[in-house]
Amino acid sequence: MTTTHAAYDQHAAWYEDFVTGNPYTQLVSALLTELLGTGTGLAVELGCGTGIHADTVRATGRTPIGFDISAGQLGFAAGRLPVARADVAAIPLPDASVSTVIAVLIHTDVPDYPAALREAARILKPGGRFVHIGVHPCFTGAFSDRSDPARVIITSELYGHTGVSFESWSPNGVRARVGARHLPIADLINATLAAGLTLTTTAERGQGPLPDLFGIAATRS
Repeated sequence: MTTTHAAYDQHAAWYEDFVTGNPYTQLVSALLTELLGTGTGLAVELGCGTGIHADTVRATGRTPIGFDISAGQLGFAAGRLPVARADVAAIPLPDASVSTVIAVLIHTDVPDYPAALREAARILKPGGRFVHIGVHPCFTGAFSDRSDPARVIITSELYGHTGVSFESWSPNGVRARVGARHLPIADLINATLAAGLTLTTTAERGQGPLPDLFGIAATRS
């Protein structure tokens, strides 16, 4: 089974407070708006969490619906968009049924993110748009120390570790509570292509001089 963390259940209220009004959330929303562009139709969010990005999706002209494995998070999301509890690699929708799929800050929570990418491609209509936004695979992870805003210190022997890690320079963030996985940037891009998605745009954004977000926009081939 390929899931986002049900471990978020016990942290759902904390996470809701953490992301609401957070400058990082605003940075993510701005990048999501940019990569989505304007559109219509249903926009499926894989691993929607508390649904914090629903209004951003609506502002592009789309109608958001969300799926997540965490019942605790969905309790908050239900007030923001229609939701259902589901594995991100087994979304209960027909093939080629939606115009947009987004995956925001979930690839570090999913044991098999390539399977989630294949599911995104499956439910997208031909020409449909997929947007991925995640922590930057080159600069953000258990292998990186970002305590100095002007530089990132990489521990080389940790970069290739792709299992769950709770190691973090910050004891107050998500990783310290639920852990996170690492997916090297080449693996992320190759898995996107292998799913049958055609890259149209990539983007880097950050709160400081070095990016901590990496975004992909793609279409179903």
